[in-house]
Amino acid sequence: MNWRKISAIAISAGLALSLTACGTTPQQQGAKAPQETMTLRLADNQAPNYPTVTGDNEFAKLVKERTNGRINIVVYPNAQLGDEKTVIEQLQMGAIDLGRINASPLASFDNELNVFSLPYLFNSSAQMWDVLNGPIGTQMLNSLQSAKMVGLTYYDSGARDFYNSKHPVIHPSDLKGMKIRVQQSDIFIDLVKALGGSPTPMDYGEVYSALQTGVVDGAENNWPSYYSTNHYKVAKYMTEDEHSRVPEIVVASQATWNKLSPSDQKIIMQAAIDSQTVQRQAWTQLETTAKKAAIANGNVISQVNPAEWQQAVAPLYAKYGKPYQSLITQIRAVK
Repeated sequence: MNWRKISAIAISAGLALSLTACGTTPQQQGAKAPQETMTLRLADNQAPNYPTVTGDNEFAKLVKERTNGRINIVVYPNAQLGDEKTVIEQLQMGAIDLGRINASPLASFDNELNVFSLPYLFNSSAQMWDVLNGPIGTQMLNSLQSAKMVGLTYYDSGARDFYNSKHPVIHPSDLKGMKIRVQQSDIFIDLVKALGGSPTPMDYGEVYSALQTGVVDGAENNWPSYYSTNHYKVAKYMTEDEHSRVPEIVVASQATWNKLSPSDQKIIMQAAIDSQTVQRQAWTQLETTAKKAAIANGNVISQVNPAEWQQAVAPLYAKYGKPYQSLITQIRAVK
């Protein structure tokens, strides 16, 4: 066999191998090769009808549309892929591609996010979103790279308020002596103490009966939780003090991100940002439903002067805020 025949055979074999790898056969050489598809998994610990999952699904829809079906994001709600801490660890290893995680557990891997735990950090929802969707928020998303994750966008999780079964609370002094259920968290325990209340750490599932029987006088949470747990039926006094606003964050695994082309990274990033509008709308609708139910139940909803409550918790900033003083100043400067 001469060298020309050997060369022709080698070329034919290489061409056949290349076509097979592309999903075509020699008989299909005239057909257009199908595009390579990619499936990414997104973890969320909330129920399928929860606003964060609504946002996840919008994100997935936009990515599919903008890549013509080439990239499919499959959403796994109900903590199917693990609790938030487990999901974070899997994201770092590249075992999960995407996740919707609250900023609080993420702060264990990126200390800068601890600033969101400080009470009365934001003056309003509008100010918070100006911060999150501006340079400060972008800087904080970018800081996640040190934890092997890529921050894509923020989702809403509302504000936490105080509610009780005794009387309207308008001023911090109105909480004096009241037993308030809190999470097992130093900063929340100190928050209630600073406001004159008696913090009572307790498992979330025990709060309804504790309110009903008077084991505690009140608790604190966001409007959807106040409604969905029926706490509004046994604690009819709601105070919209908005002491805590900790956002949700949509993140990607750095390992997955590095496998994407720059153009696909841009598509996914923009789709995540664009999905925020739908997620926030879903959150607002759920809050509206909760408030309507409370009003129909005859509950009393009280407003407060944020400056008065901020002043009352100033000692907490001395204790917990020192590492983030520059960041706090920048946030407070956003009007």
